[in-house]
Amino acid sequence: MILEERPDGAGTGEKSARLQGCDSLTQTQRGQLQSRRARIYQQINKELQMRTGAENLYRATSNSRVRETVALELSYVNSHLQLLKEELEELSGGTDSGRHGSEAVTVPMIPLGLKETKELDWSTPLKELISVHFGEDGTSYEAEIRELEALRQAMRTPSRNEAGLELLTTYYHQLCLLDARFLTPARSLGLFFQWYDSLTGVPAQQRALAFEKGSVLFNIGALHTQIGARQDRTCIEGAHCAVEAFQRAAGAFSLLRENFSNAPSPDMSAVSLCALEQLMMAQAQECVFEGLSPPASMAPRNCLAQLHLAQEAAQVAAEYRLVHRTMAQPPVHDYVPVSWTTLVHVKAEYFCSLAHYHIAMALCDGSPATEGELPAHEQVFLQPPTFSNPRGPALPLELEERRKLGKAHLKRAILGQEEALRLHMLCRVLREVDLLRAVVAQALQCSLAKYSELDCEDDFCEAAEAPDIRPKTRQKPEARMPCLSQGKGPDIFHRLGPLSVFSAKNRWRLVGPIHLTRGEGGFGLTLRGDSPVLIAAVIPGGQAAAAGLKEGDYIVAVNGQPCRWWRHAEVVAELRAAGDAGASLQVVSLLPSSGLPGLGDRRPTLLGPRGFLRSQREHGCQTPACTRASPRPLLGWSRKTQQGKTGGRLQPCAPAKALSTCCCPGHRP
Repeated sequence: MILEERPDGAGTGEKSARLQGCDSLTQTQRGQLQSRRARIYQQINKELQMRTGAENLYRATSNSRVRETVALELSYVNSHLQLLKEELEELSGGTDSGRHGSEAVTVPMIPLGLKETKELDWSTPLKELISVHFGEDGTSYEAEIRELEALRQAMRTPSRNEAGLELLTTYYHQLCLLDARFLTPARSLGLFFQWYDSLTGVPAQQRALAFEKGSVLFNIGALHTQIGARQDRTCIEGAHCAVEAFQRAAGAFSLLRENFSNAPSPDMSAVSLCALEQLMMAQAQECVFEGLSPPASMAPRNCLAQLHLAQEAAQVAAEYRLVHRTMAQPPVHDYVPVSWTTLVHVKAEYFCSLAHYHIAMALCDGSPATEGELPAHEQVFLQPPTFSNPRGPALPLELEERRKLGKAHLKRAILGQEEALRLHMLCRVLREVDLLRAVVAQALQCSLAKYSELDCEDDFCEAAEAPDIRPKTRQKPEARMPCLSQGKGPDIFHRLGPLSVFSAKNRWRLVGPIHLTRGEGGFGLTLRGDSPVLIAAVIPGGQAAAAGLKEGDYIVAVNGQPCRWWRHAEVVAELRAAGDAGASLQVVSLLPSSGLPGLGDRRPTLLGPRGFLRSQREHGCQTPACTRASPRPLLGWSRKTQQGKTGGRLQPCAPAKALSTCCCPGHRP
């Protein structure tokens, strides 16, 4: 959709500029840009108000007819919002996606709109969980919570470039860390994550953090489609960048389809993700063809080169036919925009006709094929072999036969291009896309001109039936996983300690401070590992055993200094520096796995400083009221868990470099 721009008075602007001594052209352009941006903001606010009212009506009514009508209205509002935001992004970036500084015309692509979400308050559930489970003051982590909220707020409106992708992947990485640290099968954060469907605009919400992760991953794939659609595919570099972007998008949708289940919104269902993945691969294949196809002025005259282009175009047409069949079937047909289905159908017809056009150019304008090239040429057609010709049809060598067969292929090309124009005119949305019509009409004019050149007045023979062309490509795009590692950064809740120990999946008791002195045999313990340092062994009768330290405890503080992230050598050096006066240690002891709450026990507990479990009531904490669960099934994240046999005591993963040190006077680490 192209928003209309109100004409401004040029004469008045020039007169005002002369009076002020300014550049009239610059001031007029700046004023038009600002007024246009202001009108877009007004229209966005209007659409948001309409969406809020429709959303409230959708939730309040139980009438199926009313809900269906409201859902349709939400889809229109969502589509208009996406168009307005894309236009605002183009104005802010100073770019025009329809013009790339080249006279060549390219077929428009289908970019996906981003899923939208509302603001979320992380403060209350995270503070309570930190206080209840980790035994720390939740208010001391307000800075970390504000950082998480600011990251989510920025993620809602990412820029349409690599910086936007990095922002989304950074938030996705933090969600993975939150999942590993704060969630268990028996406990959720108690937050409702609400997202709007990208295709229909209907809101959906769940309490599962997996829904938040899946929605962000969907937006990563959708943003890749927008980046690919904005590339200048008239040059080889731009076509390659577009191929890369659509491959990454297909990889994101494939990852989402394979790992998430029970999606509450249609755009994240398995059938929708499969259709989107096929669409992205078809668009990537189209970009491959555009990278191989030279401009008309540099079109190759070689027969073999034209045959390769014909098979590449046939491959693109085959990909789009597959996408069209998928989109035309329910349930995908019910919520995919009709303009998408029509555009895919138009592209299938257009590229099929383009394949026949290149075959005709190979027959009529290409240099004659030699005998050594014939076996390769015979693989171009799909016509089945006959008894007299078991290898299938071959390209004719005589000039007149080549002209007749080329004319037959031109006829099929003209019919296909006319059908593409007819389908284009039937769709109201596509009729507004003049660029698509210009591409097909230009191809039709070339085919008609070549057909009239080959047509002879005394040619009374019926044109032969042109065989179908075998799809074949020398560069088959494959789905590639998005670069989720580029957004990896430090854990926002790093102060809570290493995830291997300090997570909601483990339970521990905090012991200490314990005063440990050096005896004749040293401290009487052996340390191993890093972050946190583990007490691997306690010598019976030694100083550590007398102080109450046990094998398997983790040292979290030395002389009042937190050391959860210290390395092995740093803890040993601190203990040695203590001298005969000894050191004050604080340790945590992991509780056995049998102490973990079952699926039915959702009451959080607090671990006291002396190892005793105390209830929330003793600490003035109140258990939040149980909220009503979502009527839809929860979105599940399917992942394989590895559980080690620890004999009743939870142990972390073995460190990459294990160090065993006995802290005694005669031992050197």
